[in-house]
Amino acid sequence: MASSAHKQQRQLHLPNICVGGGAAPPPTPSNNHPSTSASPAADALSRILHSLPSPTLSLPNTRTRSPSATRPPLISLSNPNPNEQILSSASQLGFFQLTNHGISSQLAHSAELEALSLFELERDKKLSCFPKNWPLGYEAEEEEDEEGNGESFCLDSACYSDSNELNLTSLREFTRAMEKVGLKIVEMLAAALGFENPLGDDPTRYCSLLWMSKNLHGNKPVLSGGFYPYIVGLHYQIRPSKHTLIADAGSVPISAEVDSILVTLGDIAQVWSNGKTKKVRSGRPMGGVGDEKNKSDDSISMILLVTLPIDSVVFPLIPKLDISNNNHGDDAENTEDDNNNIEGQDHSHDDEEEKKLFESFSFEDYAWRVYHERLLFKDDPLDRYRI
Repeated sequence: MASSAHKQQRQLHLPNICVGGGAAPPPTPSNNHPSTSASPAADALSRILHSLPSPTLSLPNTRTRSPSATRPPLISLSNPNPNEQILSSASQLGFFQLTNHGISSQLAHSAELEALSLFELERDKKLSCFPKNWPLGYEAEEEEDEEGNGESFCLDSACYSDSNELNLTSLREFTRAMEKVGLKIVEMLAAALGFENPLGDDPTRYCSLLWMSKNLHGNKPVLSGGFYPYIVGLHYQIRPSKHTLIADAGSVPISAEVDSILVTLGDIAQVWSNGKTKKVRSGRPMGGVGDEKNKSDDSISMILLVTLPIDSVVFPLIPKLDISNNNHGDDAENTEDDNNNIEGQDHSHDDEEEKKLFESFSFEDYAWRVYHERLLFKDDPLDRYRI
């Protein structure tokens, strides 16, 4: 029995683990290498390395600077011959600033106060006073934030409301004054591009929409409401501010002068000009681009769009050549041959430039599609009509 117990203890014997002041730990691998003195070659290499200059390390600057704002060209409405300036701005940019327009800053401020009062109404009051009748009326985005951002009003030139309690006298006067300036710009644009003004003095050929939205805060450009086709857009610059325009070339940050009118050319103007003008996809500049110190909690955007009646047809307005003798058979052909001989190849080049670049299309179908499908940031909605 004693021998068996002794044998079991030998089988279960564990190694002795030292804790505290027991035996020293086993040497590290480095302690196992015998020390050797450095060779002359190693000393020489060390001296060379120490003589080299220390490298300067710097972290890359990860801060991205926002692009500098563009100052649109200035055009005076009192200029007796602005065709060259308008043609240059229209063909290269699609926007410009208008000065000497005759609209006082006092009227603009009064109109803004009346417009601001609309945003302070209760939501039910907004809906009852300005029922939605596309594109007119009050609209709120589905993802409206707590401060009411995402709201917009679209009024006609008379600023009509279903309520007799609202005083919109200044807003109505401001809208009509802006409309008058907008019609003058359309006339000047037609003269500069060489086609007859399709609006003339007939009020049934055009309509004006006043689009109002609250200025949003932060650096994220936001546009309230849908995108609506237009000829020219007018934005009175009440205070120093920066905006972003969605132009043919992409997003363009701009900064306009106080009391000037920022004029943008729209998709209808581009089709009328047969592609000669650039366009801004929305006549309503997007707020929220830097310049926080100049932003006011009580500021809104008021944009007037000169556009077309809903039953209009849109097509290029190509300047007509003098072909009044077309009904005279061979004489017309002979006259055309004579003109070709005189003008040479330049005449044929002009004919090529005057080929239609757009098909005719229904304004109502186009307006409904781009407004409800929110095509502002997508492909150019005019692409489907290009020839």
